[in-house]
Amino acid sequence: MDFPFSFLDKSSLILIFFFHGMIFSIILFKKGIANQNFSNNWLGALLLLCALYITPYMLGYTGWYSRKVTREILFFTPFMQVLVIGPVVYFYIKSLLSPTFKFHKKDWWHFVPGILYFGYSCIVFITDKLILDEFYFYSDFRDKDLKAWYQVAGLISMFSYLILSLQKYIAYKKAIFETVSYADSVLFKWIQNFLLAFLALLILRVLFFIINPQWEEFGSQFWYFISFSLVFFYISINGYAHAVIANTFVIEKDDDPVLFLEDDKTNSTSIDVDFWKNQIQTLIKEEKLYTNPKLTLSEVAKLLDTNTKTISTTINSGFNKNFNDYINDFRIEAVKAKIQKNEHLKSTLLGIALDCGFNSKATFNRAFKKSTSLTPKDFINSFK
Repeated sequence: MDFPFSFLDKSSLILIFFFHGMIFSIILFKKGIANQNFSNNWLGALLLLCALYITPYMLGYTGWYSRKVTREILFFTPFMQVLVIGPVVYFYIKSLLSPTFKFHKKDWWHFVPGILYFGYSCIVFITDKLILDEFYFYSDFRDKDLKAWYQVAGLISMFSYLILSLQKYIAYKKAIFETVSYADSVLFKWIQNFLLAFLALLILRVLFFIINPQWEEFGSQFWYFISFSLVFFYISINGYAHAVIANTFVIEKDDDPVLFLEDDKTNSTSIDVDFWKNQIQTLIKEEKLYTNPKLTLSEVAKLLDTNTKTISTTINSGFNKNFNDYINDFRIEAVKAKIQKNEHLKSTLLGIALDCGFNSKATFNRAFKKSTSLTPKDFINSFK
């Protein structure tokens, strides 16, 4: 009997990445359901799609396309859902950026192209296997998932959703500096790395399209799928690590940057900037609010019995700064005052920075140099 699995060098190598993706996908789904964390579910879905994407090649190199029964499994199973990957990436980014994110009915339209292709796959199966009992759609004996038109459509879709994801992230970065005083801690370095990795996948696709114009020819695509698998491996390892390591500074729903952006569209012409400038500055100085490393725009607004729009507009217009930089300037002045009193001789510079409201050495160094054009050590040396 001809055993259907005959894993050799090429198929075995891809098999490693396939199992890796499936295992991490299951773990993330389990973690997401247990913690009600939507971002874990979306990342799990992406890893599952990536594992399925390399499946035809993993099985193809074992000889499945050369056997009737196994060939038909590859033909009629739509493993490569390239029109679904882009929307999944987009909603993964949205769920990471906003604690209030929910998937609504209207969001299903993003998946219409993928659903239509799945419907097309069903029609092909019903026609060729159940109605005609012979190959009609598959009379050319070429897997529909590997067709150039479908792969190009998937590439366009993924590029489009990459752009949408970047727009969301750029808007988030702008809003986060307006809503919290610890922006550097929640800029999600992982999102930048993830989007770069996803871009690398698309660039690899384009390069191999150019290198291998005969995209529908199965045998000459091995190195593309190995390259794809390596990037996919990086995403799974680092994405899972990001999911496991809880960020100390978590954005609360009241300070959700997405909600702030929506609220920011309201009219601000009636705000008395000069009056509120004095109110804000007096409160922060007298109460030393800047020493709270988790200080947010909403907290200041509540203490002054007003709304976040008023505080944000006043700081932007009155001080020409965003909220994060405005609070950091108070912290830097407090650090400088302690240095001038020689407190750095009794305590570490990091200890002083933490006492003044900074949450990390890296954030302190960046903010200090941005404000003074000097490093903390250079500032200390200037008093010698």
